[in-house]
Amino acid sequence: MSIKETLQKDRIAAMREGDTAKRNALGLLLAAVKQEEVDNQTMLDDEGVLAVLMKQAKQRRESIADYEKAGRPEMVANEEAELAIIESYLPQQMDREQIKIIAAATIAELGVTDAKGMGQVMGKLMPKLQGQADGRLVNEVVRELLQNK
Repeated sequence: MSIKETLQKDRIAAMREGDTAKRNALGLLLAAVKQEEVDNQTMLDDEGVLAVLMKQAKQRRESIADYEKAGRPEMVANEEAELAIIESYLPQQMDREQIKIIAAATIAELGVTDAKGMGQVMGKLMPKLQGQADGRLVNEVVRELLQNK
């Protein structure tokens, strides 16, 4: 069963169970997938749907940060709940230590010794970690490793 079908099936189940938060979150995800399909005039495969889910998760994280700065705890809680639902459909994310190991190996492989080579490292590293790690976290780890050299 594709991810899109799973989202649809889970939305129907949430409707039956009366779980309005999950129903609404899944509805927003399905709408984002549909919008992407309409914009590109294609049917998304699992990889395309995962890309949309990653984008939605990133938006939620940014919204959480904005709402925290604005002092809106009720909105933060709402966005965190949606983010938890989105993350349940994403592959397991790598933690900081796993990223650090892969980043250190990539830095050594490229022979980069300072922050000037950060773009080169990120260009090589991100395709390896696509869908498995947040880009912002990867950027932080690489910057930290290069500053310590």
